[in-house]
Amino acid sequence: MAETAVRLTTTAKAAGCAAKLSPGILDAVLKRLPRQIDPNVLVGFETSDDAAVYRLREDLAIVQTVDFFTPIVDDPALFGQVAATNALSDVYAMGGRPVSALTIVAFPASSSPEILEQILRGGLAKMTEANCTVVGGHSIRDEEIKFGYAVTGVIHPGRIWKNIGARPGDALLLTKPIGTGVISTALKQGRANENWVAASTASMTRLNRDAAEALQEIVAATEGHSPVHAVTDVTGFGLLGHAREMAIGSGTSLVLDHKRVAYLPGAVEAARGKFFSAGMKNNREFIEGCAVFNSFVPEEFQALFFDPQTSGGLLVSIAPEAVAPAQAALERHAISAQLIGEVVAKRSPLIEIA
Repeated sequence: MAETAVRLTTTAKAAGCAAKLSPGILDAVLKRLPRQIDPNVLVGFETSDDAAVYRLREDLAIVQTVDFFTPIVDDPALFGQVAATNALSDVYAMGGRPVSALTIVAFPASSSPEILEQILRGGLAKMTEANCTVVGGHSIRDEEIKFGYAVTGVIHPGRIWKNIGARPGDALLLTKPIGTGVISTALKQGRANENWVAASTASMTRLNRDAAEALQEIVAATEGHSPVHAVTDVTGFGLLGHAREMAIGSGTSLVLDHKRVAYLPGAVEAARGKFFSAGMKNNREFIEGCAVFNSFVPEEFQALFFDPQTSGGLLVSIAPEAVAPAQAALERHAISAQLIGEVVAKRSPLIEIA
């Protein structure tokens, strides 16, 4: 393997999903766009869902998503794996099966082609693991490396998971620990412990396929209405940003327990060290008015709730009677899902964190 001339994270102004536009800016712009009317669009951008769903026929729809970002780890092959895993995640969060992908590359003309090859090989390895075929792509010259995919999946129109539909009384499960943002910022500044980075990278390269399959087992075992009421993956807008979308879209409020959330090794220490990205600042400014922390929640844990995640887990709103079977199914897939809170009737504040 060719040596990397520079650490990839030092070449980017912001790492991974922390490079996303401010949710406040994005929300304001999207609201001003004219609406397109197409009865075959089953899920569009109106609810800020993870992916779009377009119906082709009564028993078949496609799931479409696109995701790319700057390096969040220094190793090129691992960066490719993280980018691929993150792009695939949106399809799994909708309950779909990814089938094809188009590569998106921005790469400096002055950089080594061997680095680009490693990035592409890493991404291809994850796409192969997901049984998703890379069918082409597009590349441009750019002073900052960016990499990702546009992914297409398939789904039955009657089996779509949306980020809305949570019901009062539901439990909230989270399938991965949080903290990738602060750890990647510490890495960028040369202050991250190797063990932190290893754990974070392992989490970011774990496909959400296993979690989705476990949930589908629960749905299949249930006669009548599905106990899985809403699903979203936790990425650049942080746990609270994606929880906010679920609460607003569902017409409910949420109560979360910071002690029940799993944190990556080193995440709390990195938050205490204030390794905060601009993405975290944007998330906090956008969300803070609708989320209230109890006075006893330490500041470092408050920060982690706003922390931009890259290739995070699934946040699932599920009927309370299905929690134990769901956790057992997830455990069979080697996933330790945490019960982090509950859905309650709409009230103020929108989200309460105890």
